[in-house]
Amino acid sequence: MTPTIVILAMIAVFVGLRLYSVLGQRGGHEQQPVARPAETPAIAERRAPPAADVAPERPTPSEHVYEERAEGGVRAILAADPQFDVARFLDGAQGAYRLILESYWRGDIDALAPYTDAHVREAFAEAVVAREAEGHRLDNRLIAVNKAVIKDALLEGRAARVTVGFDADVAAVTRDRDGAAVAGSLSDAVTTHDVWTFQRDLGSRDPNWILVETDEAA
Repeated sequence: MTPTIVILAMIAVFVGLRLYSVLGQRGGHEQQPVARPAETPAIAERRAPPAADVAPERPTPSEHVYEERAEGGVRAILAADPQFDVARFLDGAQGAYRLILESYWRGDIDALAPYTDAHVREAFAEAVVAREAEGHRLDNRLIAVNKAVIKDALLEGRAARVTVGFDADVAAVTRDRDGAAVAGSLSDAVTTHDVWTFQRDLGSRDPNWILVETDEAA
């Protein structure tokens, strides 16, 4: 074996040892294998029950539904008429509030007949006659009913009376015969506070409540 071959063989052995020292061992920066976490056992108590097994939440009285002083009357009406629903009643009261106001603003007293008693209807009619005598008409808009709450409730025999307070935004304009605005503005809504009392004979098949009294909140 010539000296040259011996030298080349020694170099090959040396390079091989260096490669093994680099590639055959893990470096400090090499990503370590991540152990799989142990599976968490299922907890039966945390499983959500089927929807059919969940009892519906019953609404709780609050100031957004009726005031404290009205609670006794509301409970009396509920006892006498299990079909009475406070939320549904307030929805209907807001609808009646809008319909009655808009009919009055138009001067359409006949449209009020199914929703008001004779006394209230007469008061509305007198107001319409008075403004027409002055040559005025109302160009009002009910922008929104912001709040409707039962302020009082009473049951006398089979007659149920419920008083509702309404907070609403109204854009009001009074116009003359030529249509010119003499008061108010449609661009500026005014907050109004009305207190209306509705009545119904619980012994009647007619489910409608009739407006029997109107007032402004103090």
